[in-house]
Amino acid sequence: MLKIAYHPIYRHPLPDGHRFPMEKYELLPEQLLHEGTCTQDNFFEPERPNDKYILAVHDPEYYYDLVNITLDQRAARKIGFPLSEVLVEREVIIADGTIKACEAALQNGIAMNIAGGTHHAYTNRGEAFCLLNDQAIGARYLQHKGLAEKILIVDLDVHQGNGTAEIFQNDASVFTFSMHGRSNYPFKKEKSDLDIALDNDTDDITYLTQLNAILPQLIEEQQPDFIFYLCGVDVVASDKLGKLGLSLEGCKARDRFVLELCHEHHIPVMCSMGGGYSPDIKVIVEAHANTFRLAQEIFF
Repeated sequence: MLKIAYHPIYRHPLPDGHRFPMEKYELLPEQLLHEGTCTQDNFFEPERPNDKYILAVHDPEYYYDLVNITLDQRAARKIGFPLSEVLVEREVIIADGTIKACEAALQNGIAMNIAGGTHHAYTNRGEAFCLLNDQAIGARYLQHKGLAEKILIVDLDVHQGNGTAEIFQNDASVFTFSMHGRSNYPFKKEKSDLDIALDNDTDDITYLTQLNAILPQLIEEQQPDFIFYLCGVDVVASDKLGKLGLSLEGCKARDRFVLELCHEHHIPVMCSMGGGYSPDIKVIVEAHANTFRLAQEIFF
């Protein structure tokens, strides 16, 4: 059975006028239930994880400044969210959702987190709506528990996974692959193990041709025993914060290709949703829902 991490805190409200679309975290599970892609049995509610799993990735001083809301103002501004105890609790629970989804993926081949994909969080700081790096925490958890040795992170959000690249920059056991918009944030990019920077308005055919040429070879070379997939839908042409030109169909074809590769190679995959900022919330929900529909179709 497909297991999906979801907690009501995911839809934590932000001040009026904030551009981050929190409503998708409420509408996406409602859509999946309404159309019959999922039932309530597919969903589980994460909790607060043991701090040691977060501290395996993040510096204690930074983490406890977050928890105690004592982060200095300059560092807080880089995150982009007004800091609060509820917001930090939300991020911590998202991390547990990814940890538990890792365990579910080992059992069932795939598992999802409705939230997550917080790839701009560094070891010692947050950026761009990201406080804690959920997939990095999940990777370290798997290795700490002896559940995986070689891990591949496939980051197909429109923005480079700069925090993820920094966290694993000197670690050959985790291979970081980011395929993103060349002129998108972050403007000063970190060095992933493999970065593919795409031009503005890159269309479906160009994007999928690049991905098809790279990912199978990467899996063959790296031989991972676990894959994290950051499946942001901010690659679609209508996205407010993205500069690529994919259609909804192209985004779905991207997800199908990645998930089928994982299934064919019998590599467990954990998916975090990442970004999606189209002006029409229906487009965001539809693009994300496609990933869950494909997970059901391919794995179950």
